Amino acid sequence: MNNLNSILIEGNMVRDPLFRSTQKGISVCNFTIASNRFYRQGQESNLEKEVGFFDVEAWGKLADICSSQGRKGRGVRVVGRLKQDRWTGNDGKNHTKVAIVAEHVEYRPDFKKNNESASEAGSLAADADMNGGPNEFSGLPREEARIEELQAVGF
Repeated sequence: MNNLNSILIEGNMVRDPLFRSTQKGISVCNFTIASNRFYRQGQESNLEKEVGFFDVEAWGKLADICSSQGRKGRGVRVVGRLKQDRWTGNDGKNHTKVAIVAEHVEYRPDFKKNNESASEAGSLAADADMNGGPNEFSGLPREEARIEELQAVGF
């Protein structure tokens, strides 16, 4: 049997990415993703929410991209592998930490946030239209337009 170490996770960035370079000049970018899970404990219970926080590290060219594209709150999809670090602390206790090493990162569309009024309901579609032409989402309310736009790009 072959071993498999692969993970796909979607969520929102908890804080702005931390970018640094190693002594050999290799780029490293670290960030944390919050991913929500919704479930019911019983047939008639309310919907419960569970939030998981996952540390991600990207290396090389991918680190440069994550540093420039990522920001707190932005939606992200990461494909990668799990890495476990082990060390003994100053107190003599053994510690472990599991992180995701990113191999592929996709960002949700970065819509501009502005102070909305009722007349700006269709502005989301205009922000997302790269060609500057008419947009099929321009007549929808802002929330419905966002859902349609995210579905159109595969989220």
